[in-house]
This record gives sequence, structure tokens and C-alpha cells, in this order.
Amino acid sequence: MTAPPSPVLAHSITKLGADAVGAVVVCGSHGGVYPGYLAALGGVRAVVLNDAGVGKDGAGIGSLTYLQALGIAAACVAHSSCRIGDAQDMLARGTISHANAHAVALGVRAGQACAEASELLAAAAHRKVSAPATVENRRVLAVPGARRRVVLIDSASLVQPEDAGQVVVTGSHGGLIGGEARLALQVDALVAAFNDAGVGPDACGRTRLPALDTRGIAAVTVAHTSARIGDALSTYQNGVVSAANAAALRLGARVGISAQAFIDAVAR
Repeated sequence: MTAPPSPVLAHSITKLGADAVGAVVVCGSHGGVYPGYLAALGGVRAVVLNDAGVGKDGAGIGSLTYLQALGIAAACVAHSSCRIGDAQDMLARGTISHANAHAVALGVRAGQACAEASELLAAAAHRKVSAPATVENRRVLAVPGARRRVVLIDSASLVQPEDAGQVVVTGSHGGLIGGEARLALQVDALVAAFNDAGVGPDACGRTRLPALDTRGIAAVTVAHTSARIGDALSTYQNGVVSAANAAALRLGARVGISAQAFIDAVAR
């Protein structure tokens, strides 16, 4: 009997290559709706993502319902079982926490090893779909009295060169992509905010913070239970600071304060 093909590993769903087409993709991104959209757009056969602690309004597993409607099998691993943003660790240590009905029909179940689930998902039908677009926003807030722009980006991949020196609020998880410090943020912002994705093993959900500290960038995470992952406006409006690096502490960040209060104060 022929063994199923090995899954394609991707630390971020924003960086899928041509090898993802028709493949089972094990991806370190959170399991929100937008990563589900990118998985469908990338032509995957099936995908496994990180549940990011599930979090507020179940945002960390929103991709499962989205992909179910498209006929694409999908599952998420528990954030506590492996490092978010690290596809190799996910395949090696990840444990399934949630799956959509298409994946369940193939034998995927909660508590199963990610490696075993990925083998089962290789039997999924490859469906070529027209993925309904999701709304992923980039906007600039008009904070009264602000001297810095407050830029809301649902994904850190939407950051622009002109955001250097500004306040950047993201919906992204606070983990390093593939453990690469250079990928913590693509510009030298004054401040950056992320979702802690449930923190996870090795405090992986906030590893961007020390990496950004070395660049003099103040950075905080908000608790995954306080704000919807993948939604920068929720980070700003609902987020409660769960961790801050030294640069952020010097600017007045404290665990337990509202992200909006900190961000507005710094912007002014």
C-alpha cells in the first residue's frame, strides 16, 4: 500500500507556494477565517492550523466553518500542544483540538496527533473552489490629539514602509514566524500590538516581544480571551494587555490595562 504524501509545511499561511496546490498543508498560522480564505485561495486539499486558544467569539477556529462551506477538510491543533508559527513543531508535537465535518468524516478527531491527522487528510477530495473573499482591513484611526498615526492591520503582513515610527495594531499572533527574529515586524514602528494566542508552550504566543525589544520597538500582546484574533479593531477596542516588553513598559504599558488606553496615550 502506497504511503500518503508528506504534508506541505508552512510557518505562515501568507507564504504558501505552488507546492500547496492539491496538498495537505500543516500551517503555523492561527485558525481564523482569513487564514482559511488564504488556504482555499492557495488551492489546498486540506489544512491544519493552530487554534490560538480559540479565544474571544471562537475566532481562533473560524476557518473551520468557512472551509466546511467550501467542501474543504480542515482541523486545528491545540495551542497548548505546540508552538504557534512553527509548522515543524506542529507536525511533531501538535494534537488536534477541533475539526470540521469533512475532516471528521476522514477519521480526524480531537486528541489525535497532528501527524496522524495529516495522513488521514491526504484522502480528502481536492476541490477547486472560488473562495468568497473575507474582509481583512488596513485602516488609520483618527485618535483625537494624536501626533502619531494609529494603523490597524488585521494581519502583520499588511504593514507598509510608511508605518515606520507609527503605532501599529495588528490582529496577528505574537509568535515569531518560524522562530525568525527578523520577521517579528517588517518596519521599525514606535509601538506594535499583537494577540497572545493563548501564549502556548515556550511562551511562543509572545516571542515577538523580546525580538522587537532588541530593535527598540515597544510591543504588547493582548489576551486571546479579550480580543478576536485576526481582528485589529478588536485588539484596539477590546484588548487587555497580557504582556509587554521593556520598551513598552517604559512608555506606560502594564499588564491588565486596556490596549486602547495605552495606544491612545502613546499616540498622543
